[in-house]
Amino acid sequence: MFDHCLYFNTAALARRLDREWTTAFKPFGLTAPQGFLLRAVLASPGQLLSALAETLGISRPTATRAVDALELRGLVKRSGCDGDGRQTAVWPTAEAEALGGQLEQASAAVTRRLKAQLGESSFVDTVARVRGVRNALE
Repeated sequence: MFDHCLYFNTAALARRLDREWTTAFKPFGLTAPQGFLLRAVLASPGQLLSALAETLGISRPTATRAVDALELRGLVKRSGCDGDGRQTAVWPTAEAEALGGQLEQASAAVTRRLKAQLGESSFVDTVARVRGVRNALE
């Protein structure tokens, strides 16, 4: 019935992938969105909250809620930016930095498993095509 529906197929794929990433980040007490946000902060400490939201393709309020949760857990801290009280930079804490390698390993394991199921070239091609569609629709 919905074989040719982009919404139905991408939403179903997103739910399936969410289960994979939820399982990967569960040992760290993180949701999938929190895990990805923390990985982004660790990869580029001091990013503006607005830049994190853009990197992750989420709204600023959604990013703020994820940062709030990570801050409560002691994994990130915020600081104001010089001259602009509206902008906030997000920094990893020492505890987050200690988790960084484990988060990357968990993420790599999911990616390896998906590549094994789909095949390397199919995985790479699918990611590129989905990213292309996403960019075209922005």
